[in-house]
Amino acid sequence: MISVSNLSLRFGKRTLFEEVNIKFTPGNCYGVIGANGAGKSTFLKILSGDVDPTTGHVEITPGERMAVLKQDHFEFDEYPVLETVIMGHDKLYSIMKEKDAIYAKPDFSEDDGMRASELEAEFAEMDGWNAESDAAGLLSGLGVTEDLHTKTMGELNGGDKVKVLLAQSLFGTPDILILDEPTNDLDVHTIKWLEDFLINFKNTVIVVSHDRHFLDTVCTHIADIDYSKLNLHTGNYSFWYQSSQLAARQQSDRNKKNDEKRKELQTFIERFSANVAKSKQATARKKMLEKLSVDDIKPSSRRYPGIVFKPEREAGDQILMVENLKKSIEGKTLFSGVSFMLHKGDKVAFVSKDSLAVSSFFETLMGELEPDEGTYKWGQTITAAYLPNDNTKYFEGVQDNLIDWLRQFTKTEEEREETYVRTFLGRMLFTGEETLKSASVLSGGEKVRCMVSKMMLQQPNLLVLDEPTNHLDLESITAFNNALIDYQGNVMFASHDHEFMQTVANRIIELTPNGMIDRMMSYDEYLERDDIQKVREEMYS
Repeated sequence: MISVSNLSLRFGKRTLFEEVNIKFTPGNCYGVIGANGAGKSTFLKILSGDVDPTTGHVEITPGERMAVLKQDHFEFDEYPVLETVIMGHDKLYSIMKEKDAIYAKPDFSEDDGMRASELEAEFAEMDGWNAESDAAGLLSGLGVTEDLHTKTMGELNGGDKVKVLLAQSLFGTPDILILDEPTNDLDVHTIKWLEDFLINFKNTVIVVSHDRHFLDTVCTHIADIDYSKLNLHTGNYSFWYQSSQLAARQQSDRNKKNDEKRKELQTFIERFSANVAKSKQATARKKMLEKLSVDDIKPSSRRYPGIVFKPEREAGDQILMVENLKKSIEGKTLFSGVSFMLHKGDKVAFVSKDSLAVSSFFETLMGELEPDEGTYKWGQTITAAYLPNDNTKYFEGVQDNLIDWLRQFTKTEEEREETYVRTFLGRMLFTGEETLKSASVLSGGEKVRCMVSKMMLQQPNLLVLDEPTNHLDLESITAFNNALIDYQGNVMFASHDHEFMQTVANRIIELTPNGMIDRMMSYDEYLERDDIQKVREEMYS
């Protein structure tokens, strides 16, 4: 168990945490959430001992071992991959090194023999003889092929390094596992493996993630950083989100009687408990929710953007026709043989093993790249709004404030009015003096929010979105997701957010160097169909 007592953290006049008290117990997975800048990663660093609190302390049950997902991808570049994984268990690794050093002595003494015997006993007790095979099993599960196990970390690409560091944190079944954004740079199949691993993990997990599907799948509790406090909620992210929204609506409804409010909340708890039966953690979670008191459900102070896309005009029957499109870069074929028609109501998720293929495909459709072969034709009634993966060109060297930056995308004198422009910035939570900051100094998340303001201003009937959730916090991701579900126009998008893909897309198109796969179905069904996976393997071979 790990407990936090009277913890506060201040940076000058800014208070990040104030008198935080919380206990994390074995058998549970805690998802730490909060707005950007709330201190999620800092809180994990306090738990791991990398950051000292201003006041208060963190206590771990004596004898328990903590493992932390490392963020420095170059720290172990000189070490072999297998050794790097085993280094996740400090004590076991130190015994291995000391033991090897003793056996390597040219003048092996009687004392050395005694010490080696002690180490061998400890090593065996810690199941050290299976360390390499256990490490190899973790690596294989995470998709790191056997030919990489003996290479040094410096020889691996960035994606494989992430997987090795994740295997390092999981190695040896730590008592407390701390993970900061563990799904970053992982493909959907590796994330699924990690979800299954954590569901079956018997000890304490504390995780920060922007992946709502991941939080929903693995978390038994949500620890919400709000107003410098850490509030603990039973259930996964969806339960926290829906219950806090319901409580907020009730709070604003002054005319509703207390009995009616309690009944509505209780009905919500019961309904959600029933839905949990579909989860692999069903029994434990259902019992938790059934024990939950209505009084435990509190509204959140979190602010959500008001994202609403309203098409200026309805699209005609001719939307987009693509015929035999092909694109290569530096001699590498990204996609070929891409032919399809977009129909009214289509919300298409584009996927590929190579994310550059999807980005290049969108850039081709938006006229920023020339295809090697094939043609495409937009319908005359189509007004497309584009959110690129890299939005640098929209902000680089721009000294305008946000009002003037957004004003350049207006079409009429009426739209250029400051009040009108401010409306769209305000929906993305840019208010007051924030609208006067220079567009050149924005953070990654602020730039995406500005781009969404621009898209709402355009009133498009078709959206092209390349990784729209990058750099956004959970609140913005949730609002964006809901906006696309409600949107009446067409959507073409790519995302690593599983929930985004599953709830928005009704059609999946996969781009490969040897052709395309096109299916009218949900994302989950696409992933689960064995016949489709066989076709995928053939397409990439």
